[in-house]
Amino acid sequence: MRRTESESHGPVRHGPVRYGPHLPDDGLPPLPEVSAVLAAAAGRARTEPVGGGPALLEAACGYWERRGLRTRPEQVAAGPGAHSLLLALTAALGGDVLVPRPCAAWWAPYARLLGRRLFHVATPAECGGVPDPYALLETVRRVRDEGGRPRLLVLSVADDPTATVAPPELLHRVVEAAAGEGLHLVSDETWRDTRHPPYDTVQLSPAEMLPERVTVVSDLAGALLPPAWPAAVARLPAGADGEDLHARVLDVLTALGAPVAGPVAAAAGYALDEPEPVTARVAAAVRLHARVAHAAHTAVVAAGALSLPPRAGRHLYVDLSPLRSALTARGVGDAQDLEDFLGHRLAMPAPGGHRFGDDLAALRVRLATGPLLGATDAERAACLASPSPWELPHVRQALISLGSVFDELRDDAQRREPPR
Repeated sequence: MRRTESESHGPVRHGPVRYGPHLPDDGLPPLPEVSAVLAAAAGRARTEPVGGGPALLEAACGYWERRGLRTRPEQVAAGPGAHSLLLALTAALGGDVLVPRPCAAWWAPYARLLGRRLFHVATPAECGGVPDPYALLETVRRVRDEGGRPRLLVLSVADDPTATVAPPELLHRVVEAAAGEGLHLVSDETWRDTRHPPYDTVQLSPAEMLPERVTVVSDLAGALLPPAWPAAVARLPAGADGEDLHARVLDVLTALGAPVAGPVAAAAGYALDEPEPVTARVAAAVRLHARVAHAAHTAVVAAGALSLPPRAGRHLYVDLSPLRSALTARGVGDAQDLEDFLGHRLAMPAPGGHRFGDDLAALRVRLATGPLLGATDAERAACLASPSPWELPHVRQALISLGSVFDELRDDAQRREPPR
């Protein structure tokens, strides 16, 4: 699954992103305690201030301080989803945008909306979300030679779409390379607390390495809140430059009319305080998705597809190039065809790699674990409570159906192999 150098350059054209919301639904019912906070705040008549009210900002400070990042309320900005914060940051910082390849599907549209050029940087397959430092330096040099102004590098410490986690030493080298080139970093840390056992060790943040040039963004409608409750927080650098950036971000959010809805802000503040019900649910959800992702990974690899073991989040990133002959016979020639084919056969979204900036010709897709957890709240709740969710009848059937589609392709590909 390593991407070649020829795939790493360029501003890249993307098709429309049809798979929203940008955060995959985990299929789980909302935590009752969080729902109760939301319901209690439903009668609020006043709107939240743009950028977040005092309670939400203080809760965000505590959240980051428990992760080793001392934070003051004036460093924090909140918005209705990470998309609004990234849009505001991109507008406030100016210049060209650099991202890994592949990257989260929602990163590129905001650069395009603002008329900014976006460049994908070659990224080791096993280190999704964090580009190769030498490729980063080469891309910066090339963009400048072409008259561009590289300004912003967006990366993720626990990656969507590839479900991989870059090692700390690579993260250090990338941060050093970016600092040397004067880039501002946005670290998407939405999935940092969803690392799968036995990889669930302490996750470093680039903000610990380069505090004056790193903004941390976390979409709470990922690990802490349901996807239908949009809320995200950003931690901007301290100091004069950070204060200026904070003011410009708030200007953009004001122009967008993008406060967090009051009831959602109350629920977000409660979740960010991490009381026991929230930490217990997060831990249970991480275990559940890790187990189901491992079972799905076993099924697709057994059929001959290529996929690195998922280490975080709720996805698999799968390369079906070894099964190309069988797919070609079914009219599948690129990632868009593969998306359509697997979406129909699996009866679940299977966005192609081109949605994430990957090569259209590469037969790669992202599969999510949420659709495998059942069709009803009762089935999904049973998954949370089970020590062996893959053995539940509805999950087992979903995994069998997934495996059968890939096994059929494997068997057909083997029949088409020329005799040796």
